[in-house]
Amino acid sequence: MNLYVSCKAGRAGDGSEQRPFQTISQAAAVARPGDTVLVGPGVYREWVDPPRGGTDPEHPITYRSVEPLGAVITGAERITTWQPYADDVWTARVSNGLFAYRNPYTTLVSGDWFIATMIAHTGDVYLNGKSLYEVTDLEGVLHPQVNLASWDPVFTVYTWYTEQDEAANETVFYANFHGKDPNRETVEIAVRPACFYPQQEGIGYITLSGFRVCMAATQWAPPTAYQEGMIGPHWSKGWVIEDCEIYESKCSGISLGKYRQQGNDNKWLHWKYKDGTQTERECILQAQREGWTKARIGSHTVRRCNIHDCGQTGIVGHLGGVFSVIEDNHIHHINNKQNLAGAEIGGIKMHAAIDVIFRRNHIHHCTRGLWLDWQAQGTRVTQNLFHHNTLPTLENEPDPDPALFMGMGEDVFIEVSHGPTLLDNNLFLSVRALKLATQGVALVHNLVAGSLTAVGMGTDNGAKTLSSPRYTPYHVPHETEVAGFMTFLHGDMRFYNNIFFQQPLHPIFEAMMDGGREKGGGWDDGNVRAGTFPYNGYPTVEAWEKEFEGYCGMGSAPSDRYYMHLPVSAAGNVYVNGAEPWEQETNFGTVEGAVLTLTEQDGVYTLQTDLWERLPDLCAPFVSTDTLGMAFEPEERFENPDGSPIVFDADYFGGHRGPAPLPGPFASGAEAAQPLN
Repeated sequence: MNLYVSCKAGRAGDGSEQRPFQTISQAAAVARPGDTVLVGPGVYREWVDPPRGGTDPEHPITYRSVEPLGAVITGAERITTWQPYADDVWTARVSNGLFAYRNPYTTLVSGDWFIATMIAHTGDVYLNGKSLYEVTDLEGVLHPQVNLASWDPVFTVYTWYTEQDEAANETVFYANFHGKDPNRETVEIAVRPACFYPQQEGIGYITLSGFRVCMAATQWAPPTAYQEGMIGPHWSKGWVIEDCEIYESKCSGISLGKYRQQGNDNKWLHWKYKDGTQTERECILQAQREGWTKARIGSHTVRRCNIHDCGQTGIVGHLGGVFSVIEDNHIHHINNKQNLAGAEIGGIKMHAAIDVIFRRNHIHHCTRGLWLDWQAQGTRVTQNLFHHNTLPTLENEPDPDPALFMGMGEDVFIEVSHGPTLLDNNLFLSVRALKLATQGVALVHNLVAGSLTAVGMGTDNGAKTLSSPRYTPYHVPHETEVAGFMTFLHGDMRFYNNIFFQQPLHPIFEAMMDGGREKGGGWDDGNVRAGTFPYNGYPTVEAWEKEFEGYCGMGSAPSDRYYMHLPVSAAGNVYVNGAEPWEQETNFGTVEGAVLTLTEQDGVYTLQTDLWERLPDLCAPFVSTDTLGMAFEPEERFENPDGSPIVFDADYFGGHRGPAPLPGPFASGAEAAQPLN
């Protein structure tokens, strides 16, 4: 059955085409499995909290914008009662009765792994759909200063400040609109913590299609807490979020994440005596006791969405996103205001991305592109375009401080996972391409025009003088059940048929490398040199296996065989313009003097390069699951989620790759000249 909604309808609608409901929530209250809710264009200022979902993939409840992106679900309310205060500063008062769920202007952004460098409220003030910059006192509104930490420093002088009038029970706003009249412009404030999100767990099989979703007062979403988003399935199964534009969430746009656990929600923030990594382990085991299974949780699809200008993540998830597919999305300009800081920021930040496929996404201009943290087991990252994922300091400051770049972002960060994690047919074009504080990874047919960082490090917990190795779980293949826990030996890496390209470096990076940072300590080595050379010193498979020859498993002399680095395999790679190979690699090629530039015109990105004309005649192997073998700790092969093998016969565009493949993501040089997005 079809149910109809129009914000222009009267209040007595019955959901028919002739008498549509006025709100989406009215339709949600009566929708049943198999129904479609057709929403007319206009602005819907509501939190849609669906009380029920579908029963299976064939019988979902579908919410569809009749006009693509014409229906807007927003967590904000427009304010038209601004009064002049001084110069370009205006003030407005809002009754606290407006905030039915919680007051976003008394609720601070907080949670595990959030770095409270400034007071930040979950609410925001928006000028024509764009959030202003919160400051901590009225002086910052009266005399705003340009903030070069932002990707958009010019707009950082559009500031706001809030305080409470407790006697009147009102929230008071001050904002600097720089000559604009806020009563003539569209000025809004966030009042709701979500836009389309069930408060109840287990509301599965819902499709949300073609909406604009924006401006909600979401809270910080660490893996050890209930993870909020403007949109989210809230611990259920089988959602489809497609063809939506999602923007201006204070923290996260879409949450595929964790439910609220009794006794273990932001526990590290409130009870400091047990380290956050331990509470994280306990979260995983508690979830398993409380029904975290493949039959009940995950298997969501997020596709063809434009996700941008969110403060923490475009997509966040822990445990709840397992077995999902995230494809064909444009994710960009995440954390660009630089007003939030912490260890949970990225275009996508996923913990426990078990059997999750990330394919054909375009991720750029984010502090970090894709962060796969813990349990990236069976995870595949394929046919994606990554670029300009870094801090904005190089763009804005002529003489930046080198210390700022030790924690700068990268295209993909894989952290404390045992694999198997597969990266194939991608373009990694940021200065730092891959941060690999992990093991059990395969890189196949990628263009890597940036560095590998944090190799062999970043897996300890940061104790000052004592040993503090992190140990994380691995799982029964293609299931959620925990099979064991283990620390990190590093290695267990495979590099086949990739192109490693050394880009020209900003002088600041040259100065950093000349400083001679010591590798092997801390969280990040600051490497910006391209190539697989960070794995120098790691054994070949043959040398590693030789350590076990004649060993019967008991009674032998002491040995490091169980604690040495795991082996590395490499073949068919090409190193360009000084990119350096792993010292034990033999079947590789080199190119000098090649050109590689990413250009953009009207939103279309292409490569300007002569690289494919210069590729050496190299006997690159044809790669399949059998070539890659299995990741060491979970003893799971690099295979599809259904256990079937992968044959790497399709390139970045999906074109067929023949039995004598070229290195890199393209089956032929002609394809390298096509638009990439």
